[in-house]
Amino acid sequence: QVQLAETGGGLVQAGGSLRLSCAASGRTSSGYVMAWFRQAPGKEHEFVAAISWLRVIFYSDSVKGRFTISRDNAKNTVYLQMNSLTPEDTAVYSCAGGGILSRKWDVYNNWGQGTQVTVSS
Repeated sequence: QVQLAETGGGLVQAGGSLRLSCAASGRTSSGYVMAWFRQAPGKEHEFVAAISWLRVIFYSDSVKGRFTISRDNAKNTVYLQMNSLTPEDTAVYSCAGGGILSRKWDVYNNWGQGTQVTVSS
């Protein structure tokens, strides 16, 4: 079983930056994919970014050029650097993990509890 734990959420003004981290513990394989999704109140899960073990990366169009996903395989940790934040980025951000690199939330087997990101205007 794999456990995921996010840190780094908070309140920031528009135009600011935040960095999220997600540490995986438990039985992760060398092919473990890690991703970030977000969910705003009343909305569906929205794909943000995903990264494979070999660092193949997908981004959503809404964050491309502003957010950067990276990972440290030795630490089983994925990061999400978020720059130029806008109020539309306000959501609960959740880390996900699984065996397939995908933009679809339902292919990921493991989920963290989520961390709130609030961007004020």
